[in-house]
Amino acid sequence: MISKIIIAGSGGQGILFLGKALAFACMFEGKEVTWFPSYGAEMRGGTANCTVVVADEMIGSPVVLTPDILVIMNSISLDKFLPKLARNGHLFYDSSLIPMPKVKGHTILVPVPATEIARTAATTKSANMVMLGAIIAKTGILGLKSLRKVFDRSGRTAPQASSNINIRTIQEGMKYIEDQKSHDSRR
Repeated sequence: MISKIIIAGSGGQGILFLGKALAFACMFEGKEVTWFPSYGAEMRGGTANCTVVVADEMIGSPVVLTPDILVIMNSISLDKFLPKLARNGHLFYDSSLIPMPKVKGHTILVPVPATEIARTAATTKSANMVMLGAIIAKTGILGLKSLRKVFDRSGRTAPQASSNINIRTIQEGMKYIEDQKSHDSRR
């Protein structure tokens, strides 16, 4: 098993944090992981992206040219990275901020109103964690228990309230995907 992921959006949306949390949680599950950040000099408001590679065996390179999973939090990143998405790849995008993209029939679209869910559950700053919850619910790449370990460890240096908000909004993202699955199965 190998998953190649690109996560992209604007600086300040927590793009790198989303990737780092995913990488650490996968490490707790004993998986091989690389995390490779990239951001412009302007940081907040500029572009930011990272790649995460998760595998059962050693990883040869952190470079991701054709991701299996593309996580997009703004329109500029969608335009830049969508052409790179692998055939039958998952496109997770914040449908609160991005209109439905035009894609080829072999793309698995996963619209998640992450900003709206985060606004309702806590703060729009948590949209990245809503998206992380959606990713794990849809792909099964890791379990919530491993993410809890990430935030339990960070609780030593970060305020416990932040860790609790992160877990709560991850659960909201998971719930959104589960609700979509049950809605689709009733059709």
